[in-house]
Amino acid sequence: MTSASYHERRSAVTTYFDQTASDAWARLTSDEPVSRIRATVRAGRDRMRETLLSWLPQDMHGLRLLDAGCGSGALAIEAARRGAQVVAIDVAPTLVSIAQSRVPPDVGAGSIDFRVGDMLDPALGVFDHVVSMDVLIHYGREDTARALGALARRTRSSIAFTFAPRTPLLGAMHTVGKLFPRSDRSPAIQPVTEVALTRAIAAQSDLAGWTPVRGQRVKSGFYISQAMELRPA
Repeated sequence: MTSASYHERRSAVTTYFDQTASDAWARLTSDEPVSRIRATVRAGRDRMRETLLSWLPQDMHGLRLLDAGCGSGALAIEAARRGAQVVAIDVAPTLVSIAQSRVPPDVGAGSIDFRVGDMLDPALGVFDHVVSMDVLIHYGREDTARALGALARRTRSSIAFTFAPRTPLLGAMHTVGKLFPRSDRSPAIQPVTEVALTRAIAAQSDLAGWTPVRGQRVKSGFYISQAMELRPA
């Protein structure tokens, strides 16, 4: 069951990515020139996406993948190229529109089902694999564990996701972000230690039998994110 804090954060994320930052996000995830700082973020995101894709089967024909928080659609497109039937969902309609506009001709028609909504909606059905890149970084430790539990209830093989590792740099950025006027803030990331998150996962009943099998941290300038893969025993 999701919490009030989860819904509050989801609403803030929706507003930010659908309105405040939609143009900036479109540029960041395109091939257009960006500032040096944003270029490091773009490079970090590219490396993280490659990491998550490397954890998926090369041949995904007959497999169903949920791209939970698809953003501009880059990961969904690569999974579809491997033959997966992809459901790509995001809370921000603007981002989903961008993703739809970027599907290249070599991706088969109907191989990606774009949706606007909550990645935890059980109506999306059952999946072989779930990937959620830089989405749960906006949620606290307990909400993250609950969200993973909700996904696990309808996932057969693996859940790969990223979280914001608690580091001195991220801690400082989180503190400084609170100094800005509320109207100017992006939805702050929620840094968490790997140990604390692993404990929260172990305590979540819906994740009984699921265990972390590997992880990878990516740091590129101001981009810091850590991937973790969960699999059932």
